[in-house]
Amino acid sequence: MAKRVFDVVVALGGLAVFGLPMLAIALWIRLDSAGPVFFRQQRVGRAGRTFMIHKFRTMVADAPSLGPAITVGHDPRITRAGAWLRRAKLDELPQLIDVLAGHMSIVGPRPEVPQYVALYPAALRDRVLSVRPGITDPVSLRFVDEGELLARAADPEREYREVILPAKLQAAAAYAAQATLWSDLGVIGRTLALLARRG
Repeated sequence: MAKRVFDVVVALGGLAVFGLPMLAIALWIRLDSAGPVFFRQQRVGRAGRTFMIHKFRTMVADAPSLGPAITVGHDPRITRAGAWLRRAKLDELPQLIDVLAGHMSIVGPRPEVPQYVALYPAALRDRVLSVRPGITDPVSLRFVDEGELLARAADPEREYREVILPAKLQAAAAYAAQATLWSDLGVIGRTLALLARRG
């Protein structure tokens, strides 16, 4: 209960603080490339329930039909505005709305698409999906440059499925088993410090 109250308070505060910058970002996206402002995609949330995640669109509008679900290095599908938004992690701001809707938390395992959740071992799947997915978590901080890691692999899709995804899953399960409100505050602090360095 305390975590949910914390999530709502932080999400409302975040929308109040970033409301005008989000409007400016939306305008920039519309001027930069054709297509919608938001990117919506089905993700798997708590207890295996699916929901539509919201992000600022950082790729060309038809990106899903032009390449894989993962983003590798300097993906040519990324727009000019999108490259900066991704680096600064500002494309994630619309997920504050998903937090208010109850689909996500401020801190929690990042939600995956169904095709990758289908690869989770049953025991780890149940543990990871026992909590709401989050906007940030320790795994996101560890793999902040995931695209560059995949770019160095001979087969990025295989590298993700067989190396990165299992590592992320183990760490996410550990978070789900041990997380407290205090540890979440630590993750938020580390995330803000990272954003300050990358901004």
